[in-house]
Amino acid sequence: MQKLSLEALSRQHLERAAASSTGRSSQSIYGGHEHVLRQTLIALRAGSTLAEHENPGEATVLVLRGRVRLVSDDASWEGMAGDLLIVPEARHSLEALEDAAFVLTVGKTQ
Repeated sequence: MQKLSLEALSRQHLERAAASSTGRSSQSIYGGHEHVLRQTLIALRAGSTLAEHENPGEATVLVLRGRVRLVSDDASWEGMAGDLLIVPEARHSLEALEDAAFVLTVGKTQ
């Protein structure tokens, strides 16, 4: 069994995102290419985005810190610490409204 502190990882990656020219930092915390389930902790500096992209499978965003906006077509959803956003099965983007850290969980479709 492995135990991770999402709080500690959030702090660490928010510091890395603040120092990065891209305004982001991430780490796979479970799974990977050889698994169906993948969880990634992502930190974004305020104003940074994950550009519009295809949905790789069923996905959720669990906001740990800050605020984010998930956008798909003409719809958008805002999330703050403690919120779980269900990612639509369509092209979408995500923007950090404040410095933010979240866990992206994806169940890839084959």
